[in-house]
Amino acid sequence: MRFELPKLNYSYDSLEPYIDSRTMEIHYTKHHATYVNKLNEALEKHPELMNKNLEDLLKDLDNIPSDIRTTVRNNGGGHYNHTLFWSIMGPNGSRKPIGKLAQRIDEVFGSFDKFKLEFSDSALNRFGSGWAWLVLDKYGHLSIISTPNQDNPIMIGLYPILGIDVWEHAYYLKYQNRRAEYIESWWNVVNWEEVEKNYLNIV
Repeated sequence: MRFELPKLNYSYDSLEPYIDSRTMEIHYTKHHATYVNKLNEALEKHPELMNKNLEDLLKDLDNIPSDIRTTVRNNGGGHYNHTLFWSIMGPNGSRKPIGKLAQRIDEVFGSFDKFKLEFSDSALNRFGSGWAWLVLDKYGHLSIISTPNQDNPIMIGLYPILGIDVWEHAYYLKYQNRRAEYIESWWNVVNWEEVEKNYLNIV
């Protein structure tokens, strides 16, 4: 089994003006595609791993052969993270959480606005490159974490349902060094219907 670049459910310009078309095109066709290609190249060295799915690979990094472990961590993580990232954005989603997740966010964080502030702070304060996540643990508890580089929550036994990419390649063409402005704009393209599906698939 070779991993493939997932198809986008919207065009490159669909998230304008919040995420510009050129950034979307480069991010998807260059950065994400490179993660997929390098992951496949690494796995070709160990064909016995080709029947594992991506989550299994990332959950069990300690048992990945040492000569490809870092490559799988970085590029498998990059593939996983971006696949989730594309899926939880869209041009026509609701602007606020819906359904059971909306209720749970209010219970855990006090309100959607308080959640947004805490999540945005986590993304803004991630030093260097990385991600901020809304995650569930095995007991169904919600929390916010951030991870460096292309690490992701499943590597530490958590389940991501929402994530924002704060690598500079995600925003630099439009926002330059203004990460805070990018994060604030990004909330306009979150597809909460998809995030709700992620939540319900786990709980």
